[in-house]
This record gives sequence, C-alpha cells and structure tokens, in this order.
Amino acid sequence: MLEPVKKQASDKMEKAIQVLKKDLAALRAGRATPALLDKVVVEYYGSEMPVNQLANISTPDPRTLVIQPWDKSALAEIERAIMKSDLGLTPSNDGNVIRINLPALTQERRAELVKVVKKTGEEAKVAIRNIRRDANDEIKKLEKNGDISEDESRRGQDEIQKLTDKFIQEADKVVAAKEKEIMEI
Repeated sequence: MLEPVKKQASDKMEKAIQVLKKDLAALRAGRATPALLDKVVVEYYGSEMPVNQLANISTPDPRTLVIQPWDKSALAEIERAIMKSDLGLTPSNDGNVIRINLPALTQERRAELVKVVKKTGEEAKVAIRNIRRDANDEIKKLEKNGDISEDESRRGQDEIQKLTDKFIQEADKVVAAKEKEIMEI
C-alpha cells in the first residue's frame, strides 16, 4: 500500500530537482551558455516561440554567444526579443548572425547572482517539503481508512522523511555547485 505513495513522492521530488537544475542553468555564471536564452521568447509570424526553436545558438568562446537563425527574416525579431528580456544583454546584428558579447561579471553582480541562486534553491526545498507533506497526508489517510496499521504508517512517514532529506541534500549540492561556478573568476 505504501509503495505507490513513496514512488509518487520520489518522482515528484526528482522533478523538483530537475526544475532547479534547469532554472539555475539559465542563470549567467562566468561563461556564455546557450541555456541563457532559454526563457527568451520571440514573436514570429503571430506566435511566440523560444529562440532555440528559431535559431542555432553556439558559443565560439567563453564570452560570446552566436545566434544563427534558420530564417534570416527572423533576425530583427530575435534581436528585439533579446533586448526586451531581463537578461541585460546587448546583441549586435551583422545581417547573418546575432553576436552577444557577455561582459565579465563584477564582484557585486556575482554576489547578487549568488543570492538569486540561494533563493531558487530554497524554493526547490520548499517544493520538496510540500511533496513530503502531501505524501504524509496520503499515508495518514490510508491509516485512517484502515488500509494500513499504525506501525506501517509510522514506518512509511519515516521513509518519506529519509527521501526528503536525500533530495534536500541533492538540492544543496546543486546550489553549491552553481555558487562555486559563479564565484570563480
């Protein structure tokens, strides 16, 4: 009776870690990465599309992003979308590709990014704890309905807590790795 509850909680916690990793990948560390543009959406023929579906994004060197659209008519729209985004990047358009030079991060900016990383990590931990609460409620419901004994309920809640501890530790590792990446010059 407890296995489906544990499996579901484990799957949801794993998804929370994946979302954390995806969110942190979009944050700029010391080097350019195509994931920076994941949240940039371009108005293209009346519909909104992510940049990575309209163009090839490459990093020829650690400080430069090159965006090469498959359709040259989308250049201006992609450039406009990058300018409007909250990334603070200035694209330069040469008629064929868009180049974005990423300036080196100042110590102050690095500190701000670390705060954002910690906040994102904390949100992931809250999500994991909410999953724990839901799983424990499910176990208590099973006990109340007489489907499992009190001992099984307590054992199940202990296992859910161990699972929660494991995933919170995983979130801490992901956050620490991103902090280290941001702080290295």
